[in-house]
Amino acid sequence: MAKNTFIGYVGTYTRGDSEGIYTFSLDTAEKRLSQTALAAEIENPTYLAITKDNKSLYSVKKDGDLGGVASFEVNPETGNLSYLNHRLLEGPPPCHVSVDKKFATVLATNYHRGSVETFIVDQQDRSLEEAISVVRHEGSGLDPERQEKAHTHYAGFTPDQKFVVAVDLGIDKILTYKLNDGKLTQVHSLTVKAGSGPRHLVFHPNRKWAYVMTELSSEVIVLAYNEKNGSFEEIQYLSTLPEGFTENNQGSAIHISSDGRYLYAGNRGHNSIALFWINQASGQLDFVEHTSTEGNWPRDFVLDPSENFVVASNQESNNLVLFSRDAESGKLTLLQSVPVPEPVCVKFLHA
Repeated sequence: MAKNTFIGYVGTYTRGDSEGIYTFSLDTAEKRLSQTALAAEIENPTYLAITKDNKSLYSVKKDGDLGGVASFEVNPETGNLSYLNHRLLEGPPPCHVSVDKKFATVLATNYHRGSVETFIVDQQDRSLEEAISVVRHEGSGLDPERQEKAHTHYAGFTPDQKFVVAVDLGIDKILTYKLNDGKLTQVHSLTVKAGSGPRHLVFHPNRKWAYVMTELSSEVIVLAYNEKNGSFEEIQYLSTLPEGFTENNQGSAIHISSDGRYLYAGNRGHNSIALFWINQASGQLDFVEHTSTEGNWPRDFVLDPSENFVVASNQESNNLVLFSRDAESGKLTLLQSVPVPEPVCVKFLHA
């Protein structure tokens, strides 16, 4: 693969024309996305995780009344995926998957079950062993339709890999777990604003702050993070929507630039990416601008490895959209749209 080309993957719903995981390439010299191609046939691979060494990809998998995680070997030169195995549990599939830096543990987050599940990775071939720990959250929230019970939407590792942080939309909580031999033990819980519906979380590169995207209230929550004990404290709430916008909107993805200067948050309904400037002294946010995603229902977006581009996935309009990114201002400029069926998650191989 040429030095100026990056390989990406798209996780999808397979309820319509999609057949599974798709791959694409970004030519940074030509500033163009290639047409997507099917990389692996699999049912509802809605979220993906790629190991730091680019050798393994883990995907959500649905199989009838079962749901779990599938593992693939990655050819980093061609982007081809070779199926290894899968592990399934009773009930609906997860909504999020992540993997630690040592490729030892995969986390699966299950919205429907309100749970976090851990799978040990076989160190010989990177396949998955049976789930070793399943933690189920209890409770409910303010919204009787969306928060009638726990709905865990994200779980990931802290930057130092000492803790696992889970975000539960249904009970408005951020929960911290210690991980020992694949087993989760809760060490901290933060209850955020009632009815906000926290969805996804990212850490600032300095490890002092974290940022949570809320789905129900369409806000970013700025949190102070204590690296010693895994606890969080609220600093700021800031809307991702324009003042006066009253139509249906659900917050989606949240990502941060590696220099820690800019934060991006997705709006499904307003169909935009909100850009925020990060105060390097306090971690607090100032709104900069909205950029249209040129499609409907932007489920996810990703900064490419050079961080000179952003690719957004519009689930309902079946397209990926490429933007150039100005590193100084953080602002996005539309370049291209390409078709892909029911795109949900977008990931690149690491540089």
